[in-house]
Amino acid sequence: MPHDTRAPDSRTPAAEYDVALLDLDGVVYSGPEPITGAATALAAAREAGMRLAFVTNNASRSPSAIAEQLRRLGVPAASSDVVTSAQAAATLIASRFPPGSPVLVAGAMGLRLALRERGLRPVSVAADRPVAVAQGYAPDMSYGLLAEAGVAVRDGAFFVATNSDSTLPTPRGPQPGNGSLVQVIITATGKQPVVAGKPQTPLHAEAVARTGAQRPLVVGDRLDTDIEGSVRGGADSLLVLTGVTSPLGAVLAPVGRRPTYVATDLGGLLEIQPPVGPRRARLDGDGGVADPLRAAANRGRDATASTFRCGGWEAQRPAGSAPLKLTGHGAWIDGLRALCAVAWSSQQITAEMADPAMKTLGEPG
Repeated sequence: MPHDTRAPDSRTPAAEYDVALLDLDGVVYSGPEPITGAATALAAAREAGMRLAFVTNNASRSPSAIAEQLRRLGVPAASSDVVTSAQAAATLIASRFPPGSPVLVAGAMGLRLALRERGLRPVSVAADRPVAVAQGYAPDMSYGLLAEAGVAVRDGAFFVATNSDSTLPTPRGPQPGNGSLVQVIITATGKQPVVAGKPQTPLHAEAVARTGAQRPLVVGDRLDTDIEGSVRGGADSLLVLTGVTSPLGAVLAPVGRRPTYVATDLGGLLEIQPPVGPRRARLDGDGGVADPLRAAANRGRDATASTFRCGGWEAQRPAGSAPLKLTGHGAWIDGLRALCAVAWSSQQITAEMADPAMKTLGEPG
């Protein structure tokens, strides 16, 4: 994917990237409630020329139902702005089998609609000799339907799971998600599915294809789905701290799950991303030192000790296993960015090593 050669801090993400591929829960809303400021930030990003797509592992609801929810929360959206793992699963199957092929659906109506959109024929019993099994979360999933899916997979049907999320968020806390249901068929048949949703690449590819994105920015709150998926898909990413990932979780992010940028919320789309770099380097945006956060950390990885600055903060990684140090003042998020860069430049940082610096940083606000 081609990259702009200008320093990343020269423009806001909303101006630098043509399409934002936005996760939903934890980014735009939290359960039934909108996240404060999300609708305003998204409206401003659109005004700046950024197109928006809402990309979700949720395969149970249709794009039109999700778009309606977004509109109720003050975010203008059409069904064409929503991309689901059900659609990615349907594309996977349609790429292998001709139109009209029977596909056993162990899932909700959103998955059936996605298959029909691709010209496939949803069925519910193995006796219909399905060429594939598409499994997605449904709150009323029955043993009988799982058993039919298991029979079809055992008999050779192509096995596709919309996503492998082990849990899903509910008002009562995490409950079994599609990944847990998929284990029923895996255990019964010994066969692994092809997974369409995040962090695997089919959903990312589906979103890019549907939007025609040339330089997408993945925006999410989860390291293990959104950010890992962006890394696998070769796209830049913005981690927001309005959902699952905590500030400490961002600092401890492992290789393969490190975002390009970190922001407190979707307002980060409208903010010039500050340079992050070693103490010895100029941080004025000239000469290429204003790297994205992940790239800045990578440049310091081979050093035995390293110091990174962002805004008025300086984060130091002493040699050995000594705790990280943070000094300075300024915007809270800049301190976190400096800590992320210094931690990611290390081979292994533990929570105990990061804790003193996190206490110095304090709470956002």
